[in-house]
Amino acid sequence: MNSSTSEFTATRPMSSAKIGKEELLSKLAEWNIETETVEHPQVFTVEQALPHLENTEGKFAKNLFLKDKKKRLYLFCAPHDADIKLNDLAKLVGATGGLRFADASILEEKLGIQEGSVSVFGIINDTENEVKLVLDQRLLDETYTKLGFHPMVNSATTSISPCDLKIFIDKTNHEPLIVTIN
Repeated sequence: MNSSTSEFTATRPMSSAKIGKEELLSKLAEWNIETETVEHPQVFTVEQALPHLENTEGKFAKNLFLKDKKKRLYLFCAPHDADIKLNDLAKLVGATGGLRFADASILEEKLGIQEGSVSVFGIINDTENEVKLVLDQRLLDETYTKLGFHPMVNSATTSISPCDLKIFIDKTNHEPLIVTIN
């Protein structure tokens, strides 16, 4: 057994194979995706995040990691003030048996992030395309000049343009399902 491998495993968190904040920001720069990142205290809700983002351009996103009865996984992203009803969303995405929140262990396993840090950026870790990305159309139609998402941690927010969001999604080999939330 390679001793450097065991040392690496012992000193790294469980999700060592997953891309974290610094690797994400480096990858975005490598892909020529313009971002602006604001550091702030850890936040666990949209309401906690908003005061730290008062001086940033654009709209903060609400992100939900969900599953249906057949255990299919969905990452849903919408403007933070969207009125989301899981029953309506289930119909829009064709989720069997409705939608419910997926377990934290599955979130970390599939997207490499913890509860409170759910973000569209997590799909960079979904290399097997096991998570269906579902986006409110306002995130892509340039309703907002910039969109704010946690960069794999809930102690920062990274802003990205709708155009660059499309590039990011394409680079991660995901085909989003676009829905309209009223």
